[in-house]
Amino acid sequence: MGPVNLFGKRLGVRAGAPSGFAASAGFTLIELLVVLVIAGVMLGMVALNAMPGERQVLQTDAQRIALLFQLARDEAIVRNRPIAFEAFPDRYRFLIREGNVWQPLAQDEMLRERQFERSPVSLYLSPGNAAASGNPQALLLVFGREPVDKPFVLTMATGNASVQIRADGIGHYVVE
Repeated sequence: MGPVNLFGKRLGVRAGAPSGFAASAGFTLIELLVVLVIAGVMLGMVALNAMPGERQVLQTDAQRIALLFQLARDEAIVRNRPIAFEAFPDRYRFLIREGNVWQPLAQDEMLRERQFERSPVSLYLSPGNAAASGNPQALLLVFGREPVDKPFVLTMATGNASVQIRADGIGHYVVE
């Protein structure tokens, strides 16, 4: 039995080569090209997963906001004071009512001001039960002290992507 390569194939002796010399055991050009094509496809798939699309980024923002809505609603009930969600095309924050003025919740780490991952984001509320805000570009959604509120749908859109946050009025928020 003669020498064997890495793939278990027996190496033959080249014609005209002195006895005892094995044939060169290299890869053919076709085999190398196939390996390069497979590596290119794998790198392409990794690059697509590493760079999320508009919809995926928007969905992540919407899921974070839905969780913050639950927290803001619970805080409004516990504090016995209304808390509002105020959103602009590039950022959003939560406010608390101090007398007749809305003040940002700056000292609250969870309900602090945040930037959207990709902006500008257009926000649409249905039904249009948003409260009046001092800024005409801002959307203001108030969470009252009562455990039951009106259901709403908040649509977030940027570019060609859009997602919705559905509120059932009793504290459940679903991202679609």
